[in-house]
Amino acid sequence: MKNMVLVMGLLIPAVFSGLAKGDPTVAAVTHSEFQAVNEDGEQTYTSSDSEKVILEGILLNNAGEMLDPTADDTVTTMYDMSGQWQIYFQGEGYDRAGTAVWMGQLYNNLPWFPPGYSNEEFIAELNRLNSARFSPGDRIRVTGYFLSYKGKNNINEQHNKAPDHDFTIELIERGVGLPRPEAASLDELKDGEDNFIFDASRASGGEYYQSRLAKIEGVYFEDATGWGPDGELVITDGLRTLTVKLGRGCGIYAGSNNLVEPFDVIGIIDQESTDLKGGYRMYVMDYDGNGSVLACREHRMADVPGDSDLDGRVDFFDLARLAEDWLK
Repeated sequence: MKNMVLVMGLLIPAVFSGLAKGDPTVAAVTHSEFQAVNEDGEQTYTSSDSEKVILEGILLNNAGEMLDPTADDTVTTMYDMSGQWQIYFQGEGYDRAGTAVWMGQLYNNLPWFPPGYSNEEFIAELNRLNSARFSPGDRIRVTGYFLSYKGKNNINEQHNKAPDHDFTIELIERGVGLPRPEAASLDELKDGEDNFIFDASRASGGEYYQSRLAKIEGVYFEDATGWGPDGELVITDGLRTLTVKLGRGCGIYAGSNNLVEPFDVIGIIDQESTDLKGGYRMYVMDYDGNGSVLACREHRMADVPGDSDLDGRVDFFDLARLAEDWLK
């Protein structure tokens, strides 16, 4: 896939300069190629390989359940982007990696960057991105510029609101289904001294699970007082710990935590690290109040395909619900 790209129904060399002089180079790559790192955790896929990339995969989350897109162009605090939008999508088959796609409003609150979006402009961009109404489990194709950020390559606008820096999202196939969350224990992410396991080959440790849907079983909160939208909590198995970043889903609010310990967690393994070798965390977008698994409903259903009543098994009751839906 890295050596060829599909353009107007024809496969041509993956890196090309476009038809007009000065057009950016574009490459069709896998998530695994795009997220590869060296021994220092630095991305090995850079703009010298191509200025823009084309990636395909399965959408994992609703953007509005991850970051707050509310536009406010009166914000002047340094590094505060105001409205933000982000999705993750995951490779399929042997492409065992995933990628985030991000956009912010006030790029001018970063040092040395040009003006950001006005409220009207940012809302127009959100409408453009959400116009196709993609849903978790859809197969999509994303084309855009990229930047490395704290341990991973992200597709984005490179903090430039000019239309020629827009990324695009295309629907390939609707309702393909979410990938089943991969089992990940804390001892696969951290060593016995509670330090992150870093493997530059991405065959183990946090890099293996980065930007993918995963499930961690049998944990509990060290302290649940931070429960709420955008909250950060720490889970533990009694020896090792991991940060859980809570999203903005409607099921996460003060008082909605009814989890019985120990519980399981299903979410996206994210990374934000200044040293590029740690900072892994679990990102959970929503909670459906089930009492035993901290996860959004879509991710819980992906854990046991066919489990329509979300009791952790597929049985007669699931078939009855399916038959009832079919008759309707």
